[in-house]
Amino acid sequence: MDISAAMVKELREKTGAGMMDCKKALTETKGDLKKAIEFLREKGLAAAAKRAGRVAAEGVVATLIENNVGVLVEVNCETDFVAKTEDFSDLVKRTLNLLAKEKPADLDTFLTLKVNEGTFEDYLKSMIAKTGENMAVRRFAIFEAKDATENMTSYVHLNGKIGVLVKAKADSAEVAQSDAFNELLKDLALQIAAANPLYINRLEVDAQKLEEEKKIYRVQALQEGKPEAIVDKIVTGRLNKYYSEVCLLEQEFIREDNVKVEAHIKSVAKDLNSNITILGFVRFERGEGIEKKSDDLAAEVAKMTNS
Repeated sequence: MDISAAMVKELREKTGAGMMDCKKALTETKGDLKKAIEFLREKGLAAAAKRAGRVAAEGVVATLIENNVGVLVEVNCETDFVAKTEDFSDLVKRTLNLLAKEKPADLDTFLTLKVNEGTFEDYLKSMIAKTGENMAVRRFAIFEAKDATENMTSYVHLNGKIGVLVKAKADSAEVAQSDAFNELLKDLALQIAAANPLYINRLEVDAQKLEEEKKIYRVQALQEGKPEAIVDKIVTGRLNKYYSEVCLLEQEFIREDNVKVEAHIKSVAKDLNSNITILGFVRFERGEGIEKKSDDLAAEVAKMTNS
C-alpha cells in the first residue's frame, strides 16, 4: 500500500524516530501503525531518537594518518564508562576509516555515506540503541598531502581529551620525509596541544577581531589614566602580546626557553638546507563548547523522590 506523509508524520510524533525510519517501518508493516511502533521499538530506533536530545560531552578526540590523508575527529557519548567500551571504540575506528576513505566535505554528507545496508546515520542510531546512550560524531578535519614534499603528524593527549593534526612543507621529498622533519612536526603538535594557538601567523588574524582587540586595549589604557600621547604605543605593545599568545609562530617554544617557535623552525630549516612552511593545523578539545549537565547526584535523587 502507499504510505502517505500523514501516516509518517503520525508515527514520528508517537515515537520520535527519524522520517526515513518511520517510512521504512510503515512499509514493512503494510501501514499498520501499531505494528510499526513495535517494529521501531524492536529495532531500538524509537529509543535512540529520544536519547538523541541528551547531552553527549564525553568520548574521545582521535586521529588517523593513512597514506597521504590525515584525519582528526571528535566522537562523543554521555559517560566516560561507555567511552571505554569496545562498542564505542569500534564506532571511533569506523568513523576514522570512513572519513579517510571517502573524505566528505561536511558532517551532513558524512552521515549519508554507505555503511553495510544503510547509511552511517543508520549505523550510529543502532549503536545508540545498543549502548543506551546518545552518541554523535561532532566534528572532523581532513588534511591531504599533495605530494611527497608535504608531510603531517598527529598527537593525542590525555587519552583522547585533546587531539592535534599539523601539516608542513619542505623544498624536497627527501627533507619532508626525514627524521629531523618528522621530529619538528611532533614538536609542533605538542606545542599546539599545550599552548592552543588560534592562527599560524598574524596575517591570518581576522581583521574584525583585530579591530575589536585594539578598541579594548585603547579603552583599557585610557581608563588606567595613561596620557593620550602614549596610548597608541601601549595599544601596539598589548597587540604584540596578543599575537604572541594566539599565533603559533610567535609563541614561546615549549621545549626551549626564550626561543620563539618561528626561530626554532628556521633553525631546523637551516640544518636541513631547506625552506619549511607550516601549511595548517587543527586542535580539538573534547567537549569544548558543550554545555554539560551540572546536577549532582543528591539533587537528582531528590528530584526522583520529590523530596
